[in-house]
Amino acid sequence: MSHIRPLTRAAGLARLSEFLGGAGVAYAADRNTDRGPRAAPTTSALSPYLRRRLITEAEVVAAADAAFGDGGAEKFVSEVLWRTYFKGHLETHPSAWTDYRALVADGHARLAADPGLRRTYEAAIEGRTGIDGFDDWAGELVATNWLHNHARMWFASIWIFTLRLPWALGADFFLRHLLDGDPASNTLSWRWVAGLHTRGKPYVARAENIRRYTDGRFDPVGLDEYPDALDEPMPPREVPLPPADTAPEGEVALLLHLDDLHPESLPLGPARVVRIGGLIVHADAAADRVKAADDAAMADALSRAEAHFGCAAGPAGADWAGDLPVVTAWAPVGPSAAALPDACRRVRRPWDEAAWARSTRGYSRLRSVIPALLGR
Repeated sequence: MSHIRPLTRAAGLARLSEFLGGAGVAYAADRNTDRGPRAAPTTSALSPYLRRRLITEAEVVAAADAAFGDGGAEKFVSEVLWRTYFKGHLETHPSAWTDYRALVADGHARLAADPGLRRTYEAAIEGRTGIDGFDDWAGELVATNWLHNHARMWFASIWIFTLRLPWALGADFFLRHLLDGDPASNTLSWRWVAGLHTRGKPYVARAENIRRYTDGRFDPVGLDEYPDALDEPMPPREVPLPPADTAPEGEVALLLHLDDLHPESLPLGPARVVRIGGLIVHADAAADRVKAADDAAMADALSRAEAHFGCAAGPAGADWAGDLPVVTAWAPVGPSAAALPDACRRVRRPWDEAAWARSTRGYSRLRSVIPALLGR
């Protein structure tokens, strides 16, 4: 996967420039086509950098808008906004995450108790189902820690509706292996495929669609192309968007985490950063390359922060902040948010403040604020 470079801000900006000067021109027409891991990507491949905010949604969207104009950038901007939408939706429906975590534990208990289900699960994650395409994607995910977005949708649909495996175990498989594995995007995308996010409307993988958008590389047979959507007894309840904090005046300690590694652009107001710590919380049972990518991204952010703020930066060990008030970027629902100290002040970017409040229901409500996000 030559288009996935070491996870640093410089590499992310280089990939953005490469995309805008190349595949971005044909993005709207080609983005659904998966030509395989050895071909040039038809998507931006920016998501590993966006997931950790080595580059921000705001600067990526602004760069695309400048390069292609409103009409030319519309489809790409919309896809970037889906990531923002999922984060905002999970912030206001946090039980979708806690329910998913409980379903993963329940799924593993079912595997231990049901040999038949366990054999199907093991065949799926090891690429031994005999389903053309699906087995290739399972192997590609483990080998490269990446899958084309369309392949992710086909894979999830086949996992749920043809193999009849618990959706949460598939989401867990993705989150452990994907370089861009994101709690919100991953959880809610799997729920969307299952027909739980958009109630009663599952995404169905069809053989004709797979043939067409893999340029004939795969032609699966035996897919369930007319399934019923999954159901659940209690959909995630909406809660108000939690209010953000403001940074205090005077000296503060800045805590970095894996959900926001561009401290140079944080809204810190009058605060003066005099100490910087980094908190790394990997996804449960994350693959080694995912952990290495997290570590490299944090090291890059700490180095940039040290230069930008002119103070020492390092791991956030015990008592790293001393008596200083701790300020951090808002961490969306997920492992980083769960690990943040209770007393730290969480500041939220204007992008998130504007977009998340419009992400409580369907995506269409967020689409209406795109001009404001672009500053038009």
